[in-house]
Amino acid sequence: MFKQRKHKTFDYKPRFSKDNAEDEVEEEKREFVSKWRKEKGSKVRGGMSIRFLILALVLLLICMIWLESKIN
Repeated sequence: MFKQRKHKTFDYKPRFSKDNAEDEVEEEKREFVSKWRKEKGSKVRGGMSIRFLILALVLLLICMIWLESKIN
């Protein structure tokens, strides 16, 4: 005769539950790793390599020492 009401259901996830926290931490780790791999693959264009900068610094120091010895 009367329609019975259904019980309300909620899709509740506790904010500070241990299971929820572990899932979020693992998801953040996966996101970080995927971002790291993506950025690692892309190279900066127009930048000088470290080897070139070290070589230029060594040559500059050699030239400075050589010029200083010529002056004295």
